[in-house]
Amino acid sequence: MTDVLVCVKRVPDSSGEVLLTGDAQAVDARFVGFTVSAHESCAVEIAVKIAGVDGGAVTALTLGPAEAVEQLRSVLGVGCSAAVLVEADPVGFGPADVAREIAAVVSAHEAAGRTYDLILLGNDAADTGDFQVGIRLAYELGRPVVNGVKTVEVAGGSATARGAGADGGVETYRVPLPAVVTVLEGGVEPRYPTITGRMKAKKIMVETVVPGREPDGPRRVRLTSPPAQPSAVTVLGEGPSAAPAVVDLLRELGVAR
Repeated sequence: MTDVLVCVKRVPDSSGEVLLTGDAQAVDARFVGFTVSAHESCAVEIAVKIAGVDGGAVTALTLGPAEAVEQLRSVLGVGCSAAVLVEADPVGFGPADVAREIAAVVSAHEAAGRTYDLILLGNDAADTGDFQVGIRLAYELGRPVVNGVKTVEVAGGSATARGAGADGGVETYRVPLPAVVTVLEGGVEPRYPTITGRMKAKKIMVETVVPGREPDGPRRVRLTSPPAQPSAVTVLGEGPSAAPAVVDLLRELGVAR
C-alpha cells in the first residue's frame, strides 16, 4: 500500500482582480473568496490515483486559519481519507516555517505508526509565489525531492516523476521512497467532488494541531502586482459593409481562405 500526504494551501481565488493588502505582504481576498490552487488540485488528483492502485490512503494537510477546513473538506470530497489542519495565521509563516511544521506533523504521525511513502505539494504558492516549501521539507525529513513535475507513478518502492524538459521533451526522474515531489498543473485533470463525496467529507474528523514554535516569518520585502495590460478594440465597420474586413481578418488569422 502507498500512503500519501498531500499538502494544500487556502489561497484567494485569482479569477477576478488581484489586490494586495495595505502592507503588500499578502493578497487581499475580502472580495474574491478562497480556493485551492490549480497546482495543488493536480497534486491531490495524483495522490488519489496512486493510493487507489494498491489500497493506500491519502491524508490532506494545510497550514492556515480555522476557515481553511473548507479547503480540506473540498479535497476530502474527491478521495482523501483524512485531513490535518495546522491552525495558524499563514501571513506570519515563511516557507521555512511551513516546511518545519509539515515535518513536525509527519514525525508525530510516524511516531504513532502512521507513515507516508510519498509527500506531494503544489510547485509554488498561488498567492505569494513561494517555491521553497517542497525543497525545505525534503531537507527537514532527509528525503529525496523532485520539483515541478506533471505526473507521478509509484512502483517497486520508487516514484517515477515526469515533467517538461528544457528542449520541449520530457524529463524523467526516478527516486526511492519515501520521497517528496512538487507538482505543476497540466499533467492530470483534477476531479470535482460529487454530492456523495461532499456528504462523506462532512463526516470525517479533521485533526487540528498548533505550531510547535513561533515562526521566524517570511522575511518578505513586499509583493507587487503587475499593472493591468491595456486592451484595444478595432471596429471593422457596421452592417454589410464590414463583411470584406471580416473576411480579411479571418484570412489573416488562418481560419478562412
